[in-house]
Amino acid sequence: MHVLVVEDEAGLAAELMHFLKQEHYKCDWACNGEDASERIAVNRYDFILLDLGLPDYDGLDLLQEARETDYEPAVIILTARGELEDRVKGLGLGADDYLAKPFSLLELQARMQAVSRRKFNVKSSVHAFHGFELDSTARTVSYNGQNISLTKKEFDLLHYMLLHKNRIMTRLQLTEHIWGNILEDDYDSNYIDVHIKNLRKKLSAHAPADWIETVRGVGYRLTL
Repeated sequence: MHVLVVEDEAGLAAELMHFLKQEHYKCDWACNGEDASERIAVNRYDFILLDLGLPDYDGLDLLQEARETDYEPAVIILTARGELEDRVKGLGLGADDYLAKPFSLLELQARMQAVSRRKFNVKSSVHAFHGFELDSTARTVSYNGQNISLTKKEFDLLHYMLLHKNRIMTRLQLTEHIWGNILEDDYDSNYIDVHIKNLRKKLSAHAPADWIETVRGVGYRLTL
């Protein structure tokens, strides 16, 4: 998952990002509303962890901006504001959950997993498809009990396409998921084609992988 942490407290932001990266999330940080607004407009985030008390922005306005994009990031509000009115308004504007500071990182992880299950209709960490099994917790892929060795990027790519099964994913979407903020990181969109080619080759050694379809001029689709 590609996560944007919107938090003006540098220490807390660093702690959040360190924890999330250990849990295999790709993270960007915005320390104010203006930066967050620009990042949301350019990148396609799966999750936004949003502090309402920003120095230059009302976090609720930023939440509304996120909901007006052409994609659907999950949003969890992280804030010291405990008033019922703020909580109700945030949920009414489309936030998926609300967590008051201070909070446990393990609780945050559990909330994110719960939101992910609702968003992607995932009931288990083990995904069975075309005779293969992907375990998102153990980060393994197997066929008939035989483990298939994938690189981190190959695994992330397959998992992401599986979550968005039967949907066309553009090269830009896949690139942003693998490399994060494309404005800051050194990347080449052709790398996606190389990763897909290598992924197909490794999977095809066990069974046909024609269910990873190429959509000419656009991107790829995993069909179930």
